Amino acid sequence: MDFMTSTENQTAPARSASDVECPGCTPDPAKLVTFQHAIRTLSGKWKLEILFCLMEGPVRFGRLRRAIGGITQHMLTAQLRELVQDGLVLRTAFPEVPLRVEYELTDAAYGLLPMFRALLAWSEQYQRPV
Repeated sequence: MDFMTSTENQTAPARSASDVECPGCTPDPAKLVTFQHAIRTLSGKWKLEILFCLMEGPVRFGRLRRAIGGITQHMLTAQLRELVQDGLVLRTAFPEVPLRVEYELTDAAYGLLPMFRALLAWSEQYQRPV
C-alpha cells in the first residue's frame, strides 16, 4: 500500500527548462555571477550606512563613528578596510601629529548614488509606522 502525505499530494512535478512559462525569466549565469559579486561587495551590517554617510564628502574616522550609532571602533575599521579593498572608499592619511585620516567615496561608489536615492524613495513610500 502506497500512502501520500498531504504535502506530497499537493507538490507539483518538477519542470524542465523547456516547460518554464517565461523563457526569458531564467537569469543569465554570467549576469547572476556579476550580481552576486555586487551583493557580496555591499553586504555587511554596516557597509551601506558607511557609504551613505560618506555621500556628502570626506569624513574623519571619529565623526563617521559618531554618525553611525551602535558600531564599534573595531567593526568600523574592518568594514572600512573591506570598502577600501573593494575600491569603494578612498583612505587618505595626512602626515600630521596626531595622524589625521579621512575617508571618502571613490568614483565607483558615487555610481551607487542613484541606487541610494531609489532605495531612500522606496523606504519613504513603503515604511511602516512605528
